[in-house]
Amino acid sequence: MDSSTINELLAGSVGGAAQVIVGQPLDTVKTRAQTAPEGMFKGPMDILGQTMRKEGFLALYKGMASPLIGVAGVNSLLFAAYGVSKRIISPFPQHSLKEIALAGAMAGAANAILASPVEMFKVRMQGQYGSPGDKRLRAVVSDMWREWGFRKGIMRGYWVTVIREIPAYAGFYTAFEFSKRKFTQKYGKEIPVWALLASGSTGGIAYWLACYPLDVVKSRIQLRATPPQGTPVQYIAHEIRAVIAESGASGLFRGLTPSLLRSIPAAGATFAAYELTREYLTDITGV
Repeated sequence: MDSSTINELLAGSVGGAAQVIVGQPLDTVKTRAQTAPEGMFKGPMDILGQTMRKEGFLALYKGMASPLIGVAGVNSLLFAAYGVSKRIISPFPQHSLKEIALAGAMAGAANAILASPVEMFKVRMQGQYGSPGDKRLRAVVSDMWREWGFRKGIMRGYWVTVIREIPAYAGFYTAFEFSKRKFTQKYGKEIPVWALLASGSTGGIAYWLACYPLDVVKSRIQLRATPPQGTPVQYIAHEIRAVIAESGASGLFRGLTPSLLRSIPAAGATFAAYELTREYLTDITGV
């Protein structure tokens, strides 16, 4: 493994930790909006209010252990895969936005290997509403492994995660690079930290706009009591029909507002932490 990839792995883990710490509360609101029984909540603000009133402020960080442990690894893989993908696509440092989109899609597909179990455990923790029978993360992991094994338990929702991540990260990196290049034209190579934050936020918004209905499907599949049946295409199509039957087409976008609001600080923090850490490591290693 070359030094560039090592730098990307380390910087990605720092960016992942920043993302979870900043974005977890609104991620909890988003997941509950996607998966709560119809009529349980009136909207995102009602979810926020009921969660804090009934379960306390820390309930907004429910399920954080899974992503905090896992997202460091997930983002390490993501940013390293993105760097490797760019080098595969072209050996030259400057890439077109089409090449950036392709590299992002390749990185997203690789990222799903780790993202799928991390997301699954996070969703199952967030889908608990403060009852006496709520389980800790260790119990959730143990139960899924014992009842369903690796493929149907730990990796439940893997294929829908892959399908989600490909357009999501194509949009994510393309929007980030486009925004960053605009700031670079104005400020030069050393752009201000706020510009990195703004570029990351732009990427985060593009991420959700590119994949949100698939994220709703993924969350529902991962929260189900039993694994989905049939091929990935069949059970994804079945879940889409079920959402539309329950809530209309708008159900495929339930929870989008908190997702977009979350992406502004969370994605901004991710990219700013990543870029600053990578620059620091580059100064140390010279690569």
